[in-house]
Parts: sequence; C-alpha cells; structure tokens
Amino acid sequence: MWNKRTEEEARSKAQPHSPPQPQPTQAAAPAPKPAPPEPPRGVAILGKNVQVKGEIHSQEDLTIDGDVQGTVDVDGHRLTIGPNGRLQANGVKAREVIVMGKMNGSVQATEKVYIRKDAQLVGDVQTAGIVIEDGAYFKGGIDIKKPG
Repeated sequence: MWNKRTEEEARSKAQPHSPPQPQPTQAAAPAPKPAPPEPPRGVAILGKNVQVKGEIHSQEDLTIDGDVQGTVDVDGHRLTIGPNGRLQANGVKAREVIVMGKMNGSVQATEKVYIRKDAQLVGDVQTAGIVIEDGAYFKGGIDIKKPG
C-alpha cells in the first residue's frame, strides 16, 4: 500500500536540506512629498452692522451681511450676500454671486448665480449658469452667456 508520508521522508533524505534563499528585496521608493497646502483665499466680510454707500472694488472674495448701496466689483471672485445682507446695486460684476439676503440691481457673473431659499433678487442677470432654489424670489431678465 502506498504511504504518502514515507515517500516524502525518502525524498527529503535523498536531497540535502538547503537553507531558504532570501527573496530579493526592492528598495522602497520614497513616498511622494505632499503638495504644500494652498494658501487660504482672502475673504473680505462686511458685517451686519456695516453700512456702505459708494463703490466697492475687491481683489478677493467678498461677503456682504450689512447694508450696501452702490456699485460692487469683485471681478474674478465670489460675491456673497449673506442672510442679513441688503444690496441696492447700480451694478455687480463677479465670477460667482450667491444671494441669501435681498438684492436689487443688475448682475454680471462670468460663471454662476445662486439665489438661495428665502433670498430675493430683483434685477437683470447675465451669467453662464443660474440656480434658483424653491422659496427664492426672482424678478428680472436672465441672459445666459457662454463661459469664456
């Protein structure tokens, strides 16, 4: 009768036992350095107790939570009208406009205009895209422009 154990013992006695060969190791590639953190973008904020009459020009994102009358130019950046914000504008230019409060006046946004729930916007809008949430009030014309 055949016995597996006997056959294995005979084979191991016939061949000299050699120590296990070390496996070739690959040098570990150095871990890629993480990209330096992006510097925080500047955001200017006009608080709810601030009143401004005139022109505003900003080279950073702007949040208005107070009362502003005049022209707002944040070309290439985001303009946010906070929930307490009231903007009576002769004209607004921005990359993106988010309205959560009340705004009267025309808007030129190169990318998008968001009119959030409970917000009010009365005026004409020129933009590449617009989002009007349920519950928002909008009165005016919309001119959709190709981004560019």
